[in-house]
Amino acid sequence: MPIELDTEAVLLDGLAFPEGPRWRDGALWFSDINACRVVKADLNGNATTVVEVPGQPSGLGWLPDGRLLIVSMTDRRLLRLDQDGLSVVAELAGLAQFHCNDMVVDQRGYVYVGNFGFDLAAKAPIKSTGLILVTPDGNARVVADDLLFPNGCVITPDARVLIVGETFGARLSAFEIRPDGSLVGRRVWAQLNGAVPDGICLDAESAIWLASPTSREVLRVREGGEVTHRIKTDNPALACALGGDDRRTLFVLSAKLIYDREKSRSLASGRIEIVRVDCPGAGLP
Repeated sequence: MPIELDTEAVLLDGLAFPEGPRWRDGALWFSDINACRVVKADLNGNATTVVEVPGQPSGLGWLPDGRLLIVSMTDRRLLRLDQDGLSVVAELAGLAQFHCNDMVVDQRGYVYVGNFGFDLAAKAPIKSTGLILVTPDGNARVVADDLLFPNGCVITPDARVLIVGETFGARLSAFEIRPDGSLVGRRVWAQLNGAVPDGICLDAESAIWLASPTSREVLRVREGGEVTHRIKTDNPALACALGGDDRRTLFVLSAKLIYDREKSRSLASGRIEIVRVDCPGAGLP
């Protein structure tokens, strides 16, 4: 039986729709999607807005030179935060079937961006879509297709494997990363039972923590599908990240599943909770 864990404290609440958590430079960075802003917070819960993104921010990452990259969802762009504001790195509307979503950035600055594939809020029929690679020179191409809502992604510490959560496939899929950023050798890393992956993160024992909004929990899963730990959440769980000085603080992001911006902002159901875990984070992001 998996170990049942409880969240220990609420770091932040009153958020609209928190997603895309990343630990960097002593702070948790995340996108408050329906509030159209990127936020960073310390472990005392002191939060500041980094930048506002009218097209709704999602995935976050950094270039090797330290500049922040942001997925702008509804206008399907990859943005970069420079000293003088936001600039467009790549236009993705020609490759993304619907809104862009989470992403992971490797140590070279290669960016892997997912997208919905269909209009989720309108309850449109589920359609498969592709994972987009944006290279450091701004060129973009699809490097994996036939994915069912590619969502959270991680890259292993050896930089050889990318694992992506397919939300509507209820599975984690793995690919080998070629030197040019191409993805090959697709395999099912874990088929899930009763849960679906949204945001994910990797630990030093090669297990993945995943947020499952439908079952309102965060799971720790080994390759093959064994669940070792569970954390129940009041709200649907949206994303998770391992951070803190020792990368043993698990941040759990959750909110009511309301896609209307104004309703989501007025309800302010989003929160970030923390729990200490034994195994530290590893790899990217």
